[in-house]
Amino acid sequence: MKKILALYRKYAEVINYLIVGGLTTVVSLVVYYGLTFTVLNPDNAVQLQAATILSWIAAVTFAYVTNRKYVFHSSNPVRTEIVSFFAARVGTLVMEMVFMFLTVTVLHMNDRVAKILAQVLIVIANYVLSKLFVFKK
Repeated sequence: MKKILALYRKYAEVINYLIVGGLTTVVSLVVYYGLTFTVLNPDNAVQLQAATILSWIAAVTFAYVTNRKYVFHSSNPVRTEIVSFFAARVGTLVMEMVFMFLTVTVLHMNDRVAKILAQVLIVIANYVLSKLFVFKK
């Protein structure tokens, strides 16, 4: 048990980020699937992008609050930090939108599978951006 606790302490930031990232992914997927199962048609390129953007807004809002408090334990001024956070996330939103367009609209991949694959790439990119540019010590 002491070894597990020592490992956690050593890698707490990465472990907490993976937990928060997983929960953020759940938020994104729930919103995306909720929209595409009810009101938006993923076969329509515009509606696909609308679902992607709306799920992004929900996920990024959740991610900022949880990353600030539980992962990076930030005490930086919220005003400047939140702008950096959302700006970094806009970059990964564009990455996700291109990925979804290419995989679903061009390659005709199942949008639900593509969304999950996109989330894996996004979680990694978001950690790097958050660590290097947003929640700097």
